Formats: sequence, C-alpha cells, structure tokens
Amino acid sequence: MIVTTKTLFSQAYGKYAIGAYNINNLEQTMGLFRGCMDSKAPFIIQISKGARSYTHKKMLEGLMRLADDIFPEAVFAVHLDHGDEKTCMECIESGFYSSVMIDASHEEFDKNIEITRKIADAAHARGIVVEAELGKLGGVEEHVAVDEANALLTNPEEASEFVERSGCDSLACAIGTSHGAYKFSGSQGLRFDVLEKIQVRLPGFPLVMHGSSSVPQEEVERINAAGGVLKGAKGVDENQFLRAAQLGVTKVNIDTDGRLVWTRVHREFFRDQPEKFDLRDPGKIFMAEYAKFIAHKNGKLGSAGHLDEVRQTVK
Repeated sequence: MIVTTKTLFSQAYGKYAIGAYNINNLEQTMGLFRGCMDSKAPFIIQISKGARSYTHKKMLEGLMRLADDIFPEAVFAVHLDHGDEKTCMECIESGFYSSVMIDASHEEFDKNIEITRKIADAAHARGIVVEAELGKLGGVEEHVAVDEANALLTNPEEASEFVERSGCDSLACAIGTSHGAYKFSGSQGLRFDVLEKIQVRLPGFPLVMHGSSSVPQEEVERINAAGGVLKGAKGVDENQFLRAAQLGVTKVNIDTDGRLVWTRVHREFFRDQPEKFDLRDPGKIFMAEYAKFIAHKNGKLGSAGHLDEVRQTVK
C-alpha cells in the first residue's frame, strides 16, 4: 500500500524514524520488501534522479507497482530523493510519487524558499508531500557535490521561517552528516545540540536526516579483503538513530550501506567462484543479505514491529 510520507510521519514522530532506502534495481527492490516484511516495518522507497535515468524512469515505477502486488501487507511511501525543479515537476505530474524532495539548498536562503514554494504549491494541489533542505551537507550524492569547506549546518534560527514561507512538509537538516562513505574522520559526529534547537523552533514538525549510512567496518574490511580499496571510510553510529528520532527526526536516509552490501556480496562471490558467470547466482545471495541488512536497520531505527498499527491507521 502506497501512502504519503506525511501519513508515516504522523505515526512515527517522537517514537521512531522511518528508514528511507534508495533503490536502483530489481534485486534491491526484492531485498528491501522482504526485509521490511521480516521486520514488520513501514518504510520509504527513495528513487533518485540518477536511478530514474539508470535504465528508464518508468522501469523502477513498474517494479514498485509489482512489489506492491507481491507484498500486499507492505505500507510504504515512494519518494523522489534530491530532485531539482524539472525532476520534481515530472514526478508530480506522473501521479506515481507520493512525496518529492526539492533540493535547493545550494541557493541563497530566499531563493531556496522561492524554489521550494513553487514545488510545494504544485505538489499540494495533487496531494503530494514535499521535503526541502536547509543547510549544506558535505560529500557527494550523484549530482549533488559539496566539499567540506563549504558544508554548512542548518541554522536553527532560520528553520521556522523557512518552513513557514516555503510551505514544505518536512525539513532535511544538516547536523553533521555527509553523503557517501567518507562521512567522518576523527571525533566528528551528529550535532544533537543543533537538532535540539531546531526541534524547539519547530515542535512536532518532521525532520529528516540525510547521509545517514553507518558504513559498517565489517563490510569495508570484507570488501577490501576481496580486492576492494576503500580507505578511511566511516559513517554514522546507528545506535544514535533513536536519540535523533526522539528529537523529531522521522526519516533517515540510507543509501551507501546498501551499495556496500552489494559490493561485498559480488566481490566475495566471484573471488571464491571465479568460474561462475550467471548473474542470478550472486543476485540470490544479495537479495537475502540485503533483506537481513534492512531488517537490522529497521530495528536500529525503531520502526520494526510497527507495521500492523500503521496498517490499521491507514485503512
């Protein structure tokens, strides 16, 4: 059952966070649905601009529709991740997406508001929810690239004005995370002090945490042992997810970790069985491993076990 992110957020706020997982292909889709059913968790499917163009923008939409039929108990939102104006409008007009993110965080404050307001007005007219971003996360996320020198934490004093003037339904905050596998070095981490100040100014308003992959060191080590060269990769401590949820974070974006699972499975498979060539062999392993990964993350987010109550609410 496809619902809006607003519906999921109303159930989760202050108690747990909804996992928002980026999907690019069939194997990830099946692993995601299986993992969420195993852990009985509502979830958000994220489709990025890059994923839409990887094969064809309708390909992933078709997979989502089929997965909805195959897993009738699932409750999830379909969300455009890091959209520009053009892509947001395309997704709004398609009638398939229940939520879009307009990322104008690279613009000046007033321009960000102007662009976000335009998307919000168009989306709300069709019952679609809008996520916006205030502040700049460092790192690389497909077409979004910000070096650490230009990364900016969200200013709590601007947050309430931004939400009021832009009309967005949720706000992605820069609180110390970054995109990609190289998030932290040394003692850096989440800025709960900033998050607390934002929640005070926006009580009850859904906040979003981007760049929240944990970059498990076991995955990195196994990838490197199988021929990879990932050095110094470090991510967000997943044990901090629930604390963030209690401070208003209702959506946590996780993409890089899923890519690491894919890389680990395929590197190890072909290292150990170099004579193999059937893509379905490692694909079956990946789907099972990704399902386990998703169920684990849902447990850390606190969303595991909440599916039945959410279904009762949205019926």
